[in-house]
Amino acid sequence: MYKSIIRPLLFQSDPEKVHHFTFKMIRLLHKIGLGGFFRSMYQVKDPRLEREVFGLKFPNPVGLAAGFDKDAKLYQELSNLGFGFIEIGTVTPKPQPGNPKKRLFRLKEDNAIINRMGFNNGGVEEAVKRLKINKNVLIGGNIGKNKTTPNEQAVEDYVICFEALFDHVDYFVVNVSSPNTPNLRALQDKEPLTKLLKTLILKREEFFRLSGVEVKPILLKIAPDLTEGQLLDIIDIVSETGIDGIIATNTTISREGLVSGNKTETGGLSGKPLRKRATEVIRFLSEKSNGAFPIIGVGGIHTAEDALEKLEAGASLVQLYTGFIYEGPRLVKNINNTILKQ
Repeated sequence: MYKSIIRPLLFQSDPEKVHHFTFKMIRLLHKIGLGGFFRSMYQVKDPRLEREVFGLKFPNPVGLAAGFDKDAKLYQELSNLGFGFIEIGTVTPKPQPGNPKKRLFRLKEDNAIINRMGFNNGGVEEAVKRLKINKNVLIGGNIGKNKTTPNEQAVEDYVICFEALFDHVDYFVVNVSSPNTPNLRALQDKEPLTKLLKTLILKREEFFRLSGVEVKPILLKIAPDLTEGQLLDIIDIVSETGIDGIIATNTTISREGLVSGNKTETGGLSGKPLRKRATEVIRFLSEKSNGAFPIIGVGGIHTAEDALEKLEAGASLVQLYTGFIYEGPRLVKNINNTILKQ
C-alpha cells in the first residue's frame, strides 16, 4: 500500500513539506489511538533479534538514522514502526535555521536523496525538553557545532551538547562528517578529531567521578569519501581516544553513476547509490582493525538483503533513512524477519 498508493501521492510535493506533513499525520494517527495498530503491523519481537552492543541492549538491530527526527519530536511514535533504536539530531547548542530552501531533493530514478539542510534544529535545550518524557525508547544523541562557530572553538559546542544530553540519551554520536556545514569535515583530520574526542571522553569520566552515572558510549560518524589512509587514521583514533565505535557512513559528495536530472544539486547524497561504498568502508574498518570496535552500518539500505550485506561486512547494527522514505516501514519488519530466518 505504501509504495503503490501513499508514496506516489507524497512524491508529488516538495520533499521538505512532505516531511513535515508526514510528521503531523503520524502524530495524529497516534493521538487517535492507532499506536497499537502500528506496533502490531511493524514490530517484530523475538529474543533472537536482541543485540548487546557498546554495553547497551538493543531490542533489534535496525535503527532510524539521525536527520529524520532532528528535534526529538516523534521518537516515541517512530519506535512503534518497528525500530530498535532512534537517533535524534544532529542538534547544536543554539537553534539555527539551516541553509536556504530549497535544500532537499529526490532523485527518483536513482532511489536517492540529496540534502543540504545544514543542521537545521531548535537547539539542544529544546530537544532535552522532549526527551525528558521518554519512557522506553533507546535513544542516540547526534551532536554537532553551530554554523557560526569557527572550527577552532568547535570543541566547546560539542561539549555543550554532550553535557545537556547526558542524562537523556543512551549513546552519543559525534558528527564531523556532514558536507553541509562549511569546513565541518576538516574536523575529521587526525589532530583536531583526536582533540575533540579526547575532550568528550574526559568529560564523560568527569560525569562518572562526580555522580557515578553510567558511562554513555561515544561513537564517531564518518564520511564515505575518506581515503584508505584516512580510514586507517580513524582506526588509530578509536584506539587512542577510547571511543566506543563508528557509524559508517554519512552522506557522500560523490555523484558517480547518477542518472537523475537534478544530480548536480550540491549537498550530501544518500540512498541506493551509497550502498556499495558504505559497505566497503564497513568491511575495511572491520578487517583492518580485526573487529576491535563495533560499527553501525548505514547507507543505501533499501532491502533486507542490503541490511544483511552490512552485517556480514562487519556491522553490529544497521540504520535506515532514505530506504525508509522510499520503501516505507515494512522495510524494518522485512529486515528483522529476514535476520530471524538466517
